[in-house]
Amino acid sequence: MARKTDIPPSYYGEPRKFDPSFRGPIHNRGCTDVLCCVIFVIVILGYIALGTVAWIHGDPRKVVYPTDSHGQFCGQQGTPNTNKAILLYFNILQCANPAVLINLQCPTTQVRAASLRVTHYALMSPLILSRLIIQGQCFLLLSVDECLALPLFSQLCVSKCPDRFATYLDMQYNYRYNNSYWEYYRQFCKPGFDNPRKSVAHVLRDEDCPSMIVPSRPFLQRCFPDFITRNGTLTVANKTDFKDGLGKTRSVIDLRDAANGITSLLDAKEVGMKIFEDYASSWYWILIGLVITMVVSLAFILLLRFTAGVLLWLIIFGVIAVVGYGIWHCYWEFSTLRGNPHSDGDVAISDMGFQTDFRVYLQLSQTWLILMISLSVIEAVIIVILIFLRRRVCIAIALLKEGSRAIGYIMSTLFYPIITFVLLSICIAYWAVVAVFLASSGDAVYKVMSTQDKCMYANLTCDPETFSQTNVTTVCPGSQCTFAFYGGESLYHHYIFVLQLCNLLVFLWLVNFTIALGQCTLAGAFASYYWALKKPQDIPSCPLFSSFSRAVRYHTGSLAFGSLILALVQMFRIVLEYLDHKLKGAHNAFARFLICCLKCCFWCLEHFIKFMNRNAYIMIAIYGKSFCTSAKDAFFLLMRNVVRVAVLDKVTDFLLLLGKVLISGSVGVLAFFFFTRKIPFIQEEVPSLNYYWVPLLTVIFGSYLIAHGFFNVYAMCVDTLFLCFCEDLERNDGSPLKPFYMSPQLHRILRREQGSKLYAAS
Repeated sequence: MARKTDIPPSYYGEPRKFDPSFRGPIHNRGCTDVLCCVIFVIVILGYIALGTVAWIHGDPRKVVYPTDSHGQFCGQQGTPNTNKAILLYFNILQCANPAVLINLQCPTTQVRAASLRVTHYALMSPLILSRLIIQGQCFLLLSVDECLALPLFSQLCVSKCPDRFATYLDMQYNYRYNNSYWEYYRQFCKPGFDNPRKSVAHVLRDEDCPSMIVPSRPFLQRCFPDFITRNGTLTVANKTDFKDGLGKTRSVIDLRDAANGITSLLDAKEVGMKIFEDYASSWYWILIGLVITMVVSLAFILLLRFTAGVLLWLIIFGVIAVVGYGIWHCYWEFSTLRGNPHSDGDVAISDMGFQTDFRVYLQLSQTWLILMISLSVIEAVIIVILIFLRRRVCIAIALLKEGSRAIGYIMSTLFYPIITFVLLSICIAYWAVVAVFLASSGDAVYKVMSTQDKCMYANLTCDPETFSQTNVTTVCPGSQCTFAFYGGESLYHHYIFVLQLCNLLVFLWLVNFTIALGQCTLAGAFASYYWALKKPQDIPSCPLFSSFSRAVRYHTGSLAFGSLILALVQMFRIVLEYLDHKLKGAHNAFARFLICCLKCCFWCLEHFIKFMNRNAYIMIAIYGKSFCTSAKDAFFLLMRNVVRVAVLDKVTDFLLLLGKVLISGSVGVLAFFFFTRKIPFIQEEVPSLNYYWVPLLTVIFGSYLIAHGFFNVYAMCVDTLFLCFCEDLERNDGSPLKPFYMSPQLHRILRREQGSKLYAAS
């Protein structure tokens, strides 16, 4: 005989006792978690101070506009670069890579030369030395000393990009016969340089002109090679090779390798321009689609008050029918492409690569096969869930009916997500601005760059305005005060990365606090509805505003406490994602396994904390206790009703998810037929588009977000009513002295379910 190990009811706390004075959310309450509230206010003030300091030191132009080798912005008004808004790299073979786009600054040449001098060249082997010289492209034109001092990464602001191949050597040769060669080449040289007879070695050493120029086009205000593929051959200005200006002929492939990723970025720019054009021509219809979604979502929730059962079953079978139609359509397309010998249906998706025109994939039978299998799996999962949880679906429908009735009495709750959206937008905007200003903090730092090995002032900070008045040029002849990077030597500049982490942590805290405030406000409003004995006569006036006032006045500390816990867990998850990204190329299998386990654990922990916080905020809205006490009471209450929680909560979430999918899917289908001109009587109204999927995906995604906002209110309503119902069952017994506060229909269904479980247990 098996041993019975029943857990006593007191293990999860004592059930609530009858209290004749209890009438819902307590009005006479005090402030909770005051210490956390004080810390939260101090952190917000510190966050404002951080934004102010970042605003003082930062300059977003460093992120947007390129800078030349002297730290001046290209195109900046009031400078010599006013009419020169494009950056030209002297050595495109070294600078034309995506890292330039990220760093927005090519390393200066003298920094590279100084780093080479750390190990004296006299101590290097001839092989290593020759390799360094070749990498610097010195070849046989310069001495070793001049090679080490050779400008490798100089950059200059110009008014336009070069449109032809040219080298300084060729210019010098042709200049003798035609001065136009020099007039064209000089616009890519340092301002004020007017000596075309100067030797190449000294021109490169003094950063006067580039050794070569290549046909380029501007991208992100920078000149990059103008790659064109002709008959499968990569060319630049119809050429496959060019002279590098240092005595060697190079292939265009070298440019492509140096500019790895630039071609893709240029293609992405063209696609982005087309997408922008599509938005410009279809924004009106996108807005109409989103308005339709809002009206349908609002009407859907209001209709649930009267026909929740019918509508929810229609949702279930509607989703099944829509998915079923999708399976049939995919099969029809698959069989049609398979049966057509002249089509490309047998081509694999992997052979096609990435295509910006998604219609290409629709010509492949493999695409429709994958879609058909995916939809079949979704259809099977929905049917299996409905078969095994059909009784629970009826209970969930009763909860949704009660929730619809509550929202019908407190219509203002449907518009509270607008407040949450505005607050979240402020948080996101402030975080982004502070992050940009922190990233662009720092002044132009200038360093002494010398061609001599033993210069005592080499790499020291200098001031270009007073440099000529110092004795540096006397001690170290040929030294220059050159722009090195943006930064600073202060404590603030040394801790920019730490400040970015603080910015991220406070941002997560504020976002979670905003969400918590909305949950607590809605919970208080819906609890006021439930604990009104005679509905709607006993429902207090302005329940939403009263709940919001109580949450802000008394429970800011408690909401901040719960939000901080969740923000810390999310911060740990972000750090783990960063470590996982860094370890992707590592060969340490144990480290990758450990990171994967930690990511899984923290993912589960985050979702558990979100679930507990949500229920803790409901208890805070009702009883006005501290966060820890409310979390404990909510946890014990849920554990005393663990079976009902495990099933009803997920079934309700599933039904609400089906509603969101049905609304967004229906609007998406309508948008698909509209933008593909398959609605005959309005074909002339459809705008001309490059990619019809741009407005289509925007409408689908926007529709889902709108439906999600409306149904989130509904989900909070159901969760609040469920906890109130559990409390109601423990406090009252339905007698005249202890009447139930729930509706008779809800009591009848849920009480019957509880009775059947008690009977089965006995």
